[in-house]
Amino acid sequence: MEKHIAYYGSPIGWLQIIGTNDGIERINIVEQGEENNENVPTHFSQCIEQLEQYFQKKRTSFSIPLRVSGTPFQMRVWEALQTIPYGQTVSYAHIAKQIGQPKAVRAVGNAVGNNPITIVIPCHRVIRTGGEFGGYAWGIERKKWLLEHETR
Repeated sequence: MEKHIAYYGSPIGWLQIIGTNDGIERINIVEQGEENNENVPTHFSQCIEQLEQYFQKKRTSFSIPLRVSGTPFQMRVWEALQTIPYGQTVSYAHIAKQIGQPKAVRAVGNAVGNNPITIVIPCHRVIRTGGEFGGYAWGIERKKWLLEHETR
């Protein structure tokens, strides 16, 4: 299946969007990019448009076709992440309970850390039970920025 790559220059850095004609597979934060997004499927343009709306505070959820792959456990965690309302946070323990595995908090943390589609699947909304930020694959400053963006 043919892979496509597009870039979006966001307030937290360049977002690299990777996918196929069927959907978006990954959104990574990268050091460099270029906004030359011609010859990509329509849903790439929709993804960029929706990300831009999110950063302009005009969008609180996303409606783009995703083509995510992972273990069955990861898929359940990533589905649960998509239920966290904009501007709110939940704990890793909350997600573990939500997916029916309350003792799997560390495994949930690993799945959250391996989320392939940052922002769209809002792993930044998961924090530690005590209210601390916890980790973020793209750096704690970006997680803090995203949480503040959603609450101001």
